[in-house]
Parts: sequence; C-alpha cells; structure tokens
Amino acid sequence: MSKRLSVETSSAAASSLFQQCTPFGMSIISAGFQRSAQLLEMSSLHPEKTREQILEQADQEWIPGTVFLVDVDRSLAVQHEGQSDIVLIPQPSKDPNDPLRWSQTKKNIQFAILFYWSFMTSVATNWNGPVWGIWVEIFETSYSVLNDTSAVCWCFLGLGCLFLQPTAMTLGRRCVYLFATLIQTLGNVMGGVAKNVGVLYGVNIMTGFAGAPCDSLVQISTTDIFFQHERATRISLLTFALYSGSYLGPIAAGYIVENNRFGWRWCYWFLVIFFGALLALQVVFMEDSTFVGQRENETEVEKEIIAQVISKEEGQVYVSASSEKDQNVTVFEEKDFAAPLDIPTQRTYMQRMGLIERKYNDKRPWWKIFIRPSLTLALPAIVWGGFVYGVQVMWLSLIATTQSEFFSVAPYNFSTAAVGDTNFSSLIGCFIGMFWGGPLSDKFVAWKARRNNGVMEPEFRLWFLILPAIINSGGLLMYGLGVNAGVHWILPAGFGMGCLGFGMGSGGAIVLTYALDCYPQLQSEGMVMILFLRNMIGMGFTFAIQPWLDTDGMVTTTWLMFMLSVVFNMSCLIFIMWGKKWRKMTKNLYLKFSDPHFFL
Repeated sequence: MSKRLSVETSSAAASSLFQQCTPFGMSIISAGFQRSAQLLEMSSLHPEKTREQILEQADQEWIPGTVFLVDVDRSLAVQHEGQSDIVLIPQPSKDPNDPLRWSQTKKNIQFAILFYWSFMTSVATNWNGPVWGIWVEIFETSYSVLNDTSAVCWCFLGLGCLFLQPTAMTLGRRCVYLFATLIQTLGNVMGGVAKNVGVLYGVNIMTGFAGAPCDSLVQISTTDIFFQHERATRISLLTFALYSGSYLGPIAAGYIVENNRFGWRWCYWFLVIFFGALLALQVVFMEDSTFVGQRENETEVEKEIIAQVISKEEGQVYVSASSEKDQNVTVFEEKDFAAPLDIPTQRTYMQRMGLIERKYNDKRPWWKIFIRPSLTLALPAIVWGGFVYGVQVMWLSLIATTQSEFFSVAPYNFSTAAVGDTNFSSLIGCFIGMFWGGPLSDKFVAWKARRNNGVMEPEFRLWFLILPAIINSGGLLMYGLGVNAGVHWILPAGFGMGCLGFGMGSGGAIVLTYALDCYPQLQSEGMVMILFLRNMIGMGFTFAIQPWLDTDGMVTTTWLMFMLSVVFNMSCLIFIMWGKKWRKMTKNLYLKFSDPHFFL
C-alpha cells in the first residue's frame, strides 16, 4: 500500500511539474524520454552477456595458433614481460621450479650448452667430406659407397627422433642428452680405429642415432625455457649451430689432414676429446627442463584472453578465472621467489641434477608417446614444414657429398684444406640468414601484431621466407652451372654456396617456428614428425644424388633442383593466403589430438 501511494504521489507531482514547464523545459524532458527509449531499445537488442555466454563466444572465435601477443593498452589480466606490452606465452606457473621462471642468466647458460652440443653433433655427422678422396684410395671404395654411408647417417637421424623424443618425455631431457653424448664419443672412437669402409657404416649409425636430439629435442628444450616472442631468435641460433658445425667441421678436417703431425684419424680423436669435455660439462651444469602438465592449458588461457577482449569491446566487465594473477609479473629470479605454502619448494642442486626426472616427467606409457607424432600428419602446417625443411637439407647434403668430387679435380685442383675452406662462404651466408630468420623476423611479427590490434597470426612470419626462397634458388644455379662451366671458383664456391647458406640458415628457422606457433600444444609431436620427414628426405636425396648426377648430368640435375627449390620454398605464399583457414578447419582435430589421453 505505502509503495503504491508513493508511486501515485510521485506521478501527480511529475504531472504538475510537466504542466508548469516552459516550452524549453518541455523540449528537454521530451528529449530525455526519447534517449531513455533508445537506451531501452539498445539494451533489449544487446543484453548484457553472462560469463558463460562470453566464454562460449570466445570458444567459437578461437583458432589454434592465433594469439594475443601484444596487449597494446596493458588492460588484459595476463602476465606481461616486465613493463612492456608483450604477453608471456605460455603463461608461467607459480611453481618456482618452472623453467620459464629461471633467471635469464641460468636460461642463457642452459642454452649455451645446447648450442655447443648441437654444434659438436653437427660436426660429428658432417665433417668428412674433404677426406672422401683419401678414403676412396685407402679403403678401395667409391664415392657412391661413401654416399651410402652418409645416407645411413640421415636414416638414423630420423629414426633417433622417433625413439629418443618419447624417452626424453618419460625419463627427462638430461638423461637423453647424456646418453647421446656418450654414444657420440664411442662412435668416434670406432671411427678412429676404422680399417675398412664397413666400419664407417657402424660409425654413421651410432653418430646419426645419437645426433637425433639435435634435430628435435634441442628445439623442445628451447621452448621449455623461452617464451613465444623469444623462440625464433633462439631457434635461429640453434639452426646456425647446426649449419655452422656442418661448414666448420669440413674446414677443420681439411687442415687436420694436411698437417704432417696428424692424419685423417685425428679428426675422430679430436671429436672424442671435445665430446668427453662436453660430457663433463653436461654432468655438472646441464639441468633438466622437463615440466609436463604443470602450467595452465594454453588453449584455455587463449580463450580467457579472447573473452576479456570481447567483454571490453562490448563495454562489460569480465571476471577472469585467473584474475588473481599479478598482471605485470615476469620471470622471477629464483632467489627472490617466495613460494606460498601450497606451492612446491625449490629443488636442491642434487635433486635438479638427477639422471632421471620423475616428478615433472610425462606419466603416460612410452609407447603412447611414441605413436602420437603420427597424429600430426593430419595437420597441414606440420606436413608442409617437414617437406620444406627437408628441401633445405637437400642442399646441405648436396654440398657435403659433392664438394670434394667437384673441387679436388680439374679445373680447380683444390687441396684437401682448400676444399674445406669453401665452406666459409656457406658459413657467412648462414650467419646472415640467422639474423634474418631470427631476431628480425621476431621484431617483424611483433610489429605486425601491434598493427593488428595485438593479435599475432603465425602466417606473419612466412613473409620472411620469400627472400630466402629467391636467394636459395639462385645459389643452386650458381653452384651447379658454375661448376659445370668451370668458371672461377668465386661463383660456385663463393656466391653460390653463400646463397645456399643464407637460404638454409633462415628458411629452416622460419619454417620450424611457424609450425610450432600453429599448434602449440603439439610441439613435441609436431617437431618429431617434421624432423623425421626432413631426415627421410635428406636420406633419399643422399642416396640418389650420385646416380642422379651420373644419369642426367650436372646441368639437367641443377635445373631440376632449382625447380624443386622454387616450388617448395615459394609454397609459403599458399600458406600466407590460406594457412589461417586451414588452421580453423583443423581446430577440432587439434583439440582432440592435444588431449594427452586421446589414445586411452
């Protein structure tokens, strides 16, 4: 009753006031009623959404690989890199043992060991090109047979990826690295006492299998400790380590062989010494970066970020499930991190240096992890990345298997050391390519993301693949046609090999980073499949290169390789145009495959 009376009284007062108003006042009141009606109409058309509705919309808009890399106005409830607008992807956990929370100094030390290990492994598998001429004589064999021994190495590089990657997931990265270094050491001991070409097959099997982690595991170890906006730079450095080892190894071998105090066997004995020192370094300083299943699911984090953006655009306040996070937190120095009572305490040095990781390892059976890479064959970016990266390796195999044959005879008549020196041009090209495919591409992607309202598409990076595609293809023509015409060595061995080095040094890093960015929850499986495809292509090419040259001749073979380079490398344009569409089409497959228990 009292409410009704109050309403009637208010209504009468309003009516009396309305009748006494001047025309000007009446117009104001009329405009006010019209604006209220408009607001009511808008609210009926765009009612305030619930948190569940926003999340449902975010789930529909989410595409694997598309991330908010740049928080332009720092309004998102996420962890940033210090005071910058870069979003940390993945978001580090609260566990002080999380490798993403390692100090920058510790990260750099671990990465330096990975870099050195990758470099030495690459030397061990690619150094022997300049001594093939010697082996042909003393082992009474042929270049074709030596090509076969090299192809066997590529084969076991691919097989090693399949077997050692799941082992690293279940037993820890450190265990696999130590095992691989030990096998490398023993394989080089075998090479040092080799008496016939048959032993070289065994040496290549051991060094190839033990070298497999440098093709896949080092990249995963890098993603363990570095954020997405830092990965291309580090992966390009690792790519440079692999290729520089492939180039400097033959150079060093040439000088060792020509030194009167040494012989070709000392190439193996020096590797034994270096791997022995590396093993000691790994035992004392190399920590395990395995950290499985402890962080928030990256897919769910991305959906939460999209939900925040949607609510901000619609003028709503969205309460994030992780709103208690410190938005400005970055990687903590371990000594400054005070862990709450419900957070694991920081492990001691002896705990971190254990041979086998049992706390943060993958608890699934080994065989399930072993077969999971086959799932990625349904994802276009992974398959394409494997073939394009494989094409890059074809040119590395081309140089390794033909440089001694081409430059040790007329019209060049290079000595063993001079044949090895031709790799300096490839090294210089690779060094320049490292910057193009690494730091410069990282900066370009961040710049593109800022211009795209903070959203990063993996395809942004592929624009940087066009220049390497052109330079790489031109390098093939200079190398093959130049050698065939017998022109001055500066064209094939200088500019030609330099262009090939640039293409390999930048192209491999760009393709790997793109594939990892597209399907972040399947990084390990995707990397194994990419490297398996790459090494199988390398093996097939190494088996085929000598018969191919013998059958078609240098000119025809060069033009065919040129066309292969153009077709595969320039196919990046297809993914620039339709890559996002294909990621969207494979969204449900990705969600299914990224479930670690999919095969249960």
